[in-house]
Amino acid sequence: MKSELSNPQTLNDRMAELIRQKIVHGEFTPGQRLSEAALSESLEISRNTLREVFRLLTKEGLLKHEPNRGVFVAIPSIASIIDIYRVRRLIECQALAQAYPRHPAKKHLRDAVEMALRCRDTGDWQGVGTANMEFHMAIVELADSERLNVVFSHLLAELRLAFGLLNDPEFLHMPYVEMNVNILELFEAGKLQEASAALNEYLVHSERIVLAVYARRISDGGQPK
Repeated sequence: MKSELSNPQTLNDRMAELIRQKIVHGEFTPGQRLSEAALSESLEISRNTLREVFRLLTKEGLLKHEPNRGVFVAIPSIASIIDIYRVRRLIECQALAQAYPRHPAKKHLRDAVEMALRCRDTGDWQGVGTANMEFHMAIVELADSERLNVVFSHLLAELRLAFGLLNDPEFLHMPYVEMNVNILELFEAGKLQEASAALNEYLVHSERIVLAVYARRISDGGQPK
């Protein structure tokens, strides 16, 4: 029997967040077709509920419905990648610059850095990518705004889709492990402006790398439909 709740809106939100997290963790990849039957079974929800969740995530740009073909994980455009990084700089750099060094999110930052180091040492680059997502989510948590947390969690899901197209997680994530360590050390030392400046340079560098590899992939005809 399907384990649906009495409040369909609460269920829809919960299931949408679950699928977002699967995208953030790299479990769903750009261009992947999502089986309605298999997903409704694994999530233990009805197909009608799943269709509502699909509609919600399609509005967010994470999924794409193709008539007579089904629902697919979206493929970000270059314009959307540029916009994602613009928003990241506005939110993350300000959150770090104005943070309280003893904020509870400090533990989340350190846990994410330590997770990335462990994953790097074992060659788990997918895990490094997930730890990196956690690190940046923790930065936004420094702002103490639930609205920003929600907006940014959606943004991270889109960003992971862009990363997923590059097919080289080691190249993509390795430089930022030590950069995250440096930002954390500056933050813990109370050097907030320096930490914010370092993060801004980091995001500019990351954007250039992602766009360069992404553009090359498209020019080589490698972009999935």
